[in-house]
Amino acid sequence: MSLALVRTRALVGLNAPEVTVEVHLANGLPSFNLVGLADTEVREARDRVRAAIVTSQFEFPQRRITVNLAPADLPKEGGRFDLPIAIGILVASGQVEGARLGGHEFVGELSLNGSLRPIRGALAAALESGRAARGLVLPDANADEAALASAAQVLPAGNLLAVCAHLNGHTALARHVPAPREAGGAQEADLAEVKGQLQARRALEVAAAGQHSLLLFGPPGTGKSMLARRLPGLLPRMDEAEAIESAAIQSIEGSFDASRWAQRPYRAPHHSSSAPALVGGGANPRPGEISLAHHGVLFLDELPEFDRRVLEALREPLETGTVTVSRARRRAEFPARFQLVAAMNPCPCGHAGSARCRCTPDQIARYRGKLSGPLLDRMDIIIEVPLLDHAEMLAQPAGEPSAAVRERVERVRAVQRDRQGEPNSRLAAGRIDALCAPDNEGRALLSHAIARLNLSARGYHRVLKVARTIADLAGAERVGAAHLAEAIQYRRGLDPR
Repeated sequence: MSLALVRTRALVGLNAPEVTVEVHLANGLPSFNLVGLADTEVREARDRVRAAIVTSQFEFPQRRITVNLAPADLPKEGGRFDLPIAIGILVASGQVEGARLGGHEFVGELSLNGSLRPIRGALAAALESGRAARGLVLPDANADEAALASAAQVLPAGNLLAVCAHLNGHTALARHVPAPREAGGAQEADLAEVKGQLQARRALEVAAAGQHSLLLFGPPGTGKSMLARRLPGLLPRMDEAEAIESAAIQSIEGSFDASRWAQRPYRAPHHSSSAPALVGGGANPRPGEISLAHHGVLFLDELPEFDRRVLEALREPLETGTVTVSRARRRAEFPARFQLVAAMNPCPCGHAGSARCRCTPDQIARYRGKLSGPLLDRMDIIIEVPLLDHAEMLAQPAGEPSAAVRERVERVRAVQRDRQGEPNSRLAAGRIDALCAPDNEGRALLSHAIARLNLSARGYHRVLKVARTIADLAGAERVGAAHLAEAIQYRRGLDPR
C-alpha cells in the first residue's frame, strides 16, 4: 500500500476537530513534503519523524513522501501530529499493518529516540474521540488527564514501537483506568486562620453563597489577600461537569494537575499582566487568566495598579461568562464564568484617614480614578477591611472554620438551584422582579436608597440580587427590609472616600 489514512485531532480553542493525516509514497527523488496549513512546529515534524522511525529500527522509505493534513483550511499547531505522521509512513510503506487504523486516533509528539512526549489538550481530544467511539492512542504522561473523559477508550503508549506492536497485533495496548479520586480535596487555607474582621468574613460568606463579585479595600496588612485566598474553600464542591470543564481548560494551557482534580481554581495574576494574558489571546488563541479561573476565583490584588485597558476588558466577560478571541484567520471562544475578588488600598500610601497618610487629595483622586465607574458598578459587594489594633488582634479567638461556612453556602446554593437553576448573581433582569421582589417596608427603603446613592439600573438589580442571597442565608422566603439594608450597606462602599 502506498497510501495510508490516519485519524488525529487538532486543537482549536476548547474544541478538538478531527484531522485526517493522508500519507502518500511515490517513486522519484527522495523528498518529504508536508501540506495542509501547518505552522512551523508541525513542519518541523519531518526531522523528528525521520529520526524516530530510524532509531526504532524501522526503515525510512527513500521515496517521494507527501503528507496532507486535511481539512486544509484548519490551522494546525504543535507537535501532536508527529505520531500519526510516523504511523502513516510506516503503514504506507508496508512495515505496519493498516487493518486496525479505522478504530483508532493518534496524538503525540515524538522524541528523536522514538519515545512519546506529552501534548496539550489531551482531555479535549479524548472527549471527542469518545463521542466518535474510537480508541485514542496517546503518550503515557497524558493518560490520567485523558481518562477523565469516561466515554473515551484511552490507550497510552511509551514509544513508537509499542504503538506499532499494537497495530500489528503482537502486544495490545491496555486501556488506561485511572485511580479513584476524591472530588474536591481539602483546601490549603482555612477561614479560621483569619482573626477579627467579622464584617469582611460575613461579606465573604454572602459572596460565596450567591457567587457575587467582591471588592475589599483598606490599609496594607489588614488581611485582604488572606480573606480572598480563603474564598475557594467556602464554595460548593464541583460537580463532574464543572470539574471536566475546568480540567479541559487547564489541559489546553498545559497546566493540568491531577492532584488538584475537582478543586476550585484560584488565579491571582500580577498587576503587570497584559490584556491578552488576562482575557486570552495570541496568534494561536490561548485561554487567559479569566478562563483558567472558570468555576473558580480570580483575585486581582492592588486593583488600581492594573492597566486601565486591562481592567476594562473584564467588563463583558463579567456579564456574559464567555470571552471570544478573534484574529484575522481564526476565532476561539473560551468560557469565563469566574468569581471576581479584588483588593485595593484607599490611597497610594495605603493609610488614608490616619495621621500616617501624606497623600494629597489630588493624588488620592487620581489613584481611585484609575477604576472606571462601569467597572465599579459591576462589583456586587464592596467592603472595608479596617486595621485592627494590637490589643484587639491578640484578644480575638479563632474564627469559624471554612468547613462550617461551606455547609451553609452549599445549603443556600441548593435552594437557588431548586428555585431558579443558577446562583443569584446570574439572574437575568426579567427574573429579578419575580424572584427578588421586596416586601412593602423593603420597597420603601430601596426607593430611599436609590435617591440617596444615585444607583444605576445595574446597581439597583445588583442590590436586589445580593439581598436575595442574604435572605436565602437567613432562610426567608421573601426579601425584607433587613436584608435590603445589609445589601445597600455593601453598595455604599462604591465611594470609600
